[in-house]
Amino acid sequence: MEKKVLIAVDDSRHSEYALRYAAGLNEMAEEMKFVLFHVQPTISQYLIDEARTKAGARAELEKLMKKAHQASRALLDKHKSTMVSLGVGEDDVQAISLPRKFGVAKDILEYGTALLYDAIIVGRRGLSGLAEVFVGSVSANVVDNSELLPVWLVGDKAPSTGIMAAVDGSQSSLRAVDHLSFIFAGNPDVRITFFHVVPRLADFCPIDFSEMDTSELEAVIEQGEKACIDRFYAYALKKLTDAGIDEKQISIDVQKGAFKVGKAVLSAYQKGGFGTLIVGRRGMDKKYFTGSVSRYLVNQFSGGALWVVP
Repeated sequence: MEKKVLIAVDDSRHSEYALRYAAGLNEMAEEMKFVLFHVQPTISQYLIDEARTKAGARAELEKLMKKAHQASRALLDKHKSTMVSLGVGEDDVQAISLPRKFGVAKDILEYGTALLYDAIIVGRRGLSGLAEVFVGSVSANVVDNSELLPVWLVGDKAPSTGIMAAVDGSQSSLRAVDHLSFIFAGNPDVRITFFHVVPRLADFCPIDFSEMDTSELEAVIEQGEKACIDRFYAYALKKLTDAGIDEKQISIDVQKGAFKVGKAVLSAYQKGGFGTLIVGRRGMDKKYFTGSVSRYLVNQFSGGALWVVP
């Protein structure tokens, strides 16, 4: 089945990383179609207002708009050439340039949602410093406000093609598995690792239990958690095998007692040398696993791509 992916680009090296990641993914997933999407720079509201009443300002505005459009097309042509040089078919890459309407992040989401793309790719720049022009706040806003579309946040060159899915048994994790199986359906070479952190009592209740024997409560939580995750894994395995991915291509890694789940996820990802990390945006009760965890990963992630599935 065809997969349509929107790649939001600018003129930074972070967009180059996004393009190279997409081109590499094209070798792993079948029937990929890409659209390069660029939001043109803001035009002065003062000039727009003046153009309504003054012919000279109107001519200047038209000249400025034409220049912005030409620069945007040149940028998109360059990025398309990069993807073609990396092995993506020329007919599989289109380019769209639009004037800014609401703001970069909202314009990306409006376009991607309206045309029902399967995912949005954005480059991730650091969250501080003068260089933060396109991504950083924009990429975070796209992740935070995408209610329907998965967002693939690309930091820099992926160290491998290995895939790690951080899961907690929530509906959001199930949607992440659905998305994963759709993108990689039928691939006999993809390797997928499910990573799960078993919750502690403190994750469910803020009371200080340091002076109490909580072993029985912890055992109850662990037993219930095991039943939940067992059901989740059964669903995940069926979903992936139905998509043509052999059970031998899937492994499971469970960690107990992590103090900070987000940090544990990122550490496992880095130590495993993976190239893609997949996480649901919201976790059980919309807070335990993801939510704060996905926010931590958006802020701290680097080295490959972070897929955040709403």
